[in-house]
Amino acid sequence: MEQRLFLAACVMYAFTLVTRYLKKHNKLATANAFGWWHASFLFLIILCAAYLLWFVMRGGTGDPVTVSQIIGSIVCAAACAGCGYAAGQKANAKKQESIMKTDLEWSNTVYFAGFVASVVMFFFIQAFKIPSASMHNTLLEGDHLFVNKAVYGFRIPLTDIRFGASSEIKPGDIIVFQFPAKDRQQQNCGGSQYGKDFVKRVIAMPGDTVQVVNGRPIVNGTPVPEQPYELYQSVERLPYEAPEDPEQYQQIWEEHQLDNYLGFYLRDSFGPVVVPDNTYFVMGDNRDDSCDSRFWGPVPRENIKGKAWFIHWPLNRIGLIK
Repeated sequence: MEQRLFLAACVMYAFTLVTRYLKKHNKLATANAFGWWHASFLFLIILCAAYLLWFVMRGGTGDPVTVSQIIGSIVCAAACAGCGYAAGQKANAKKQESIMKTDLEWSNTVYFAGFVASVVMFFFIQAFKIPSASMHNTLLEGDHLFVNKAVYGFRIPLTDIRFGASSEIKPGDIIVFQFPAKDRQQQNCGGSQYGKDFVKRVIAMPGDTVQVVNGRPIVNGTPVPEQPYELYQSVERLPYEAPEDPEQYQQIWEEHQLDNYLGFYLRDSFGPVVVPDNTYFVMGDNRDDSCDSRFWGPVPRENIKGKAWFIHWPLNRIGLIK
């Protein structure tokens, strides 16, 4: 979302600079020129709003924008621009001055707010909406929460370098991360998860040996202690079977393809595998209804955006996340 805000802010900032140049050189004095200028403003600001709304309406899932959404947004922006052109052409000098003042105020507000919000979201806080039941009963579908992006360190833009961490990632943390897919062709959990944000709980750290027997995780040979947030269903468990070729099993798992070979069987019978350096093993609290590291592999450190921090909606669920 922060990238979208930053891009929208850049577009409106560029529009403001161009406007100042045109006004300084008296390029907007004619009715026709002013009409086109006002139409351009409406067209750009509506497209920017649509660009942001596409993401909000999809809940940050990363699903691609549909052709109908793109066409609809362009048609709406063009229609408003046409009305703006007509209004700008008919406006007298006094009215033109009023329209320009209002448009520039909106443009300044958008780019300033966009720049500030994108910086805050990139370094400090990100909004996230829970899309599935995989974290019941800790997090429910439709919960809106804030993600603390600073707790594990500030990330330098366009790099994986972090600094200033106030806490290290540890087992039990609920993290939000970008799904580890390199392209849209990668299939996991029944479809492409490319670009989507996931939320899970950390179960094991780099270097740990993990397996799942009868649905329960075992780390370094010791069963993970039962916790009140875990949710298991009364289902018939599939028997545990150790992999015939442990090295191949490990490789396929690290390549995020294990579920394409073993599918649903991994819910109850998984591993053992060794969590690679700079990666983490995560699971949903709703253990029997969670597509997690059992199925698609480890989470690289660079994919982790932050720690789930605070539920702010709905009102009856406001509070810190544990």
